[in-house]
Amino acid sequence: MCIVLGTPIIPKVQKAAVIAKTGEKVQIKDDHPVKQPDQLKPGECLVRLHCTGVCHTDLHAALGDWPIPPSVPLVGGHEGVGEVVAIGKNTMGSPVKVGDRVGIKWVAYSCLNCEQCRKGLEQNCADVKLSGYTTDGTFQQYVQSWVNIVTPIPEGISSEAAASVLCAGVTVYRALKRAGTVPNDWVVLPGAGGGLGHLAVQYAKFMGLRVIAIDGGEEKRRLCMDMLGADAWIDFTETKDIVSEVKRITGGRGANAAVITAASSGGYTQAVDYLREGGTLMAVGLPAKAQLNASIFFTVFKNICIRGSYVGNRQDAIEAVNIAASGRVKVHYTSKPLKELERVYEDLGKGKIAGRVVLTM
Repeated sequence: MCIVLGTPIIPKVQKAAVIAKTGEKVQIKDDHPVKQPDQLKPGECLVRLHCTGVCHTDLHAALGDWPIPPSVPLVGGHEGVGEVVAIGKNTMGSPVKVGDRVGIKWVAYSCLNCEQCRKGLEQNCADVKLSGYTTDGTFQQYVQSWVNIVTPIPEGISSEAAASVLCAGVTVYRALKRAGTVPNDWVVLPGAGGGLGHLAVQYAKFMGLRVIAIDGGEEKRRLCMDMLGADAWIDFTETKDIVSEVKRITGGRGANAAVITAASSGGYTQAVDYLREGGTLMAVGLPAKAQLNASIFFTVFKNICIRGSYVGNRQDAIEAVNIAASGRVKVHYTSKPLKELERVYEDLGKGKIAGRVVLTM
């Protein structure tokens, strides 16, 4: 029979933030349906959410400005943490049980059997479902997910902190792992004071790297230098020649790697110029319509490697969360109620948010 919690009774309706049509304001509804335990298929689970992070991707989903359009109407969000309250009938070998605290990521579902999944590229599965983009996400009180995809959340980390690690943390952690660096190398992090960037600084320091943080404003300077431990700071609003400044900081050699988390094209344009020979540019941030402009001659001549890095797989998520739970990475976030989502989107669009925003349920 279906596995359910005895109490509380799972409601029929819930509060949810719904995008009826891309480009329109988010609607907060109190009567959005909740999938009931007897409606769950084998392998599916129902999670009662404690909280959810807000990501720049959620803003793109609401605006519909990416080349790949979202499925609407849609409940956005893909950084949820909550408790498993039901598991589908006839589910075999579930790695989670009712009562477990788990996380909902960008990759809501992948088949786990295709070539891409077997290679650890679950995010590129042909049958992938994306939370808050192609399937309803975490801007609601209850969300249906899959037992083999949810991420177990260990002790030692709050639900609010874990929520942000599930997307922003996983994304930058995987990019840094694939950047080909070794301890004491220099890594440049444009957008270092933002939601992804402030976690990238900490994961980079965990890996023994020297960090050049690039962002704008005194608040973000204090966050990167005083609280996160970056080795050097460049304010792009005040520095006329970022390339020269990176080279000055690195003794004239240039950086070993750059992880571009900023959601604008500017951070990509200069990276080839300030990377040293054999350096790696990790493309992470997703500007809606920008192009990557780089000198082909110097990319070849300097043996520069340009790699895209798109979120992470299940193992990346477990590693990123466990590192944060150990205390080596701390999420700087502000808590807000779900009803303030539209205002959060406005601040995201204006670049006003330092760290992360987490919505409480």
